Amino acid sequence: MPTQNDIPVAQRISDPERSPKKQPVVKSRSVTRSLQSVPWWAYGLAVLAFLSPIVSTRIWFALNSSASQAIATSAAMSQTTTLPEVKPSAPAPVAPFTSQTSASKPSLAPSVSASPVPDSSNPPDLFGHHAFTEAPANKLRVISRASDGYQIRLHESAAKSYLKMEADARADGVEFTVISGFRTIAEQQELFFEISKQRNQTPAERAKVSAPPGHSEHHTGYALDIGDGAAPSANLSTSFEKTAAFQWLQNNAARYGFEMSFPPNNSQGVMYEPWHWRFVGDEDSLATFYKKSNRTNPFIKKP
Repeated sequence: MPTQNDIPVAQRISDPERSPKKQPVVKSRSVTRSLQSVPWWAYGLAVLAFLSPIVSTRIWFALNSSASQAIATSAAMSQTTTLPEVKPSAPAPVAPFTSQTSASKPSLAPSVSASPVPDSSNPPDLFGHHAFTEAPANKLRVISRASDGYQIRLHESAAKSYLKMEADARADGVEFTVISGFRTIAEQQELFFEISKQRNQTPAERAKVSAPPGHSEHHTGYALDIGDGAAPSANLSTSFEKTAAFQWLQNNAARYGFEMSFPPNNSQGVMYEPWHWRFVGDEDSLATFYKKSNRTNPFIKKP
């Protein structure tokens, strides 16, 4: 009996139709069929879903590495750019170790730089008299003659205006006498130095009544000395201010472009000269007396 019972068991195990191994075969076939039914693009999506974390992780690492390199590069550049700023400040500590002799040198620099640079084209004033250029001979015109035949000349523009003023004064019963007009530098030298010797005057004393050569308004051809024909004793004297000629000039000279050069207490410190008048009636004459930059070396004649 026990043997009979064992045979059916062996048969069930060995029987291929009843063997439980048939079920996996059926299942594998069903999986294969289900995989074949999935479209191709689904596999692509699955691959992308699998690879995207890996790719994004690598991109993140790459970006971080490039950013770190950029930061390191900028830090290196900032260090190199700051180096020149440190170098100039390095010599600063040397100053305390200089000696007293070298420390006194900076005090000399301002005095040297502040001193004016000599300008040969613009000579300085001399005893209060400005420097003037000698007028060219071809610009001068005769307005009168002295008793010895000496021609008294003025710059053509001043001469024209003076002759008109003289004629109008004569019409009013006033007679002008022209004592002096244009003077050369050579004439001024004799007038200044020779008379100063005769009168025992120092240059400073002489300069109060006569300008040094190269510094006379008479060099310009715009200045003249006027006297009163009716009172010759007052010529070249402060008493000229009491004459009819002076009173007429005071009231009318400005109409003809003339003004007194050295009134009382003038800024140049020159003695009061009521007889000395200058023409300022055009652009050139005005610039000659009032625009300092217009004055050039008086010892160089204009062409």
